[in-house]
Amino acid sequence: MISMKEIARVCGVSVATVSKALSDKGDISKPTRDRIRQAAEEMGYMLNASARALKTNRTYSIGVIFVDRMSAGLSHEYFSQILESFRQAAEENGYDISFINNRVDGKESTYLRHCKYRSYDGVVIISAEFMDPQILELVDSDIPVVSIDYSYDNCSSVISDNTKGMRELVKYAASMGHRKIGFIHGEITDVTKKRMMGFYSTCRELGIDADERFVVEAKYHDIDCSYDRIREILASEDRPTCVIFPDDFSLLGTMSRLADDKIILTDEISVMGYDGIRMSKFVGLTTYEQDATSLGRIACRRLIDAIENPQSYSEHSVVAGKLIPGRTVRKI
Repeated sequence: MISMKEIARVCGVSVATVSKALSDKGDISKPTRDRIRQAAEEMGYMLNASARALKTNRTYSIGVIFVDRMSAGLSHEYFSQILESFRQAAEENGYDISFINNRVDGKESTYLRHCKYRSYDGVVIISAEFMDPQILELVDSDIPVVSIDYSYDNCSSVISDNTKGMRELVKYAASMGHRKIGFIHGEITDVTKKRMMGFYSTCRELGIDADERFVVEAKYHDIDCSYDRIREILASEDRPTCVIFPDDFSLLGTMSRLADDKIILTDEISVMGYDGIRMSKFVGLTTYEQDATSLGRIACRRLIDAIENPQSYSEHSVVAGKLIPGRTVRKI
């Protein structure tokens, strides 16, 4: 690793002068400072993290809260896309990311204490129990926070437009002639409430009777739950002609399970997913693609702005996705 002593030798100045030039001190001439900085760059000198932290009062480190309710880990394509997009944007701006837990030195602690222990400049909450007291403590602290798919009053948030997504799916089903539409939704969360609002309001606008027998709860990213619900729907009299699933993963898994039972789901009814994961395109699902890449990049931009401009306004951004028509919805 190149040292300041080597830069001083090449430039013919003292180590103290090199230190002043790299620390942007004002008591050396601009030509000397520029010459030293150019030499340092050409020699591949990098200011170490501790020195940079002393100079800027920042660690250039961002903490990530990702509480996995579905036990899918980073194999969950929607969240992994958000995280990857956030990571890329952070690195482009000179920041590193790492995950936060509620332990410090192997002992039970809180998210806030962990953040202070690691000296994070800011925190992104990608997936969590958003009303968890430990999360609320962190949001109410002096550490800049941005949340994804949930909004607090005192920090920036970036939210996928779940109401619009559900409206687009219902309107598309109606355009294909479907008047009996079922909805297998995930567990009750803020996201689910927005999707249900979009479902019911669009059904009312289109004069569609939303039969409560076929608006049923399952779990996100849980094939077993969706499989059980659709089997119940398929066994019902006067069943829907089209059913919306909680997410693409659950729909694809259910289709596979039913195929093992010698049932081709799309021969029975039309079906729609949600998320727009890569696999959905290979099998031609009709789905609503969330713009995970934009969610991650916008969240990163909001957080870095809050870190570097502490007096900046907390913004709430809503990100729309797009409907992806596929082969799983037939015209009737």
